[in-house]
Amino acid sequence: MADDSKPRRSDRDKDKDDRAGLSDTLRKVFSAGVSAAFMTEEGIRKYVADLKLPKELLEALLSGANKSKEELTNRVAKEINGIISKIDWVQELSKFAESHKFKIKAEIEIEKKR
Repeated sequence: MADDSKPRRSDRDKDKDDRAGLSDTLRKVFSAGVSAAFMTEEGIRKYVADLKLPKELLEALLSGANKSKEELTNRVAKEINGIISKIDWVQELSKFAESHKFKIKAEIEIEKKR
């Protein structure tokens, strides 16, 4: 009588393949989530289209992507604002004017009214 408690070789291979497929799917979903801040909603949908994700998971991914974009935009804007607010514009423009020569060319044309 054969021992049915040990999985057959083909069952183990199938389980390994299933885990590898799941691992690839999770890797792709995670990758899409991380890079979603730089992608459009349509781009995200195309990226994960072949995964056939449930609608709820896709919506959660898109929602997370939008939230990530907003957070990234807010942080970048805050950093830029902080940097710009620390600049002494008068001093910087004075330094620039001291080390550069300005040349202005103008052309004036006078025409008779019709």
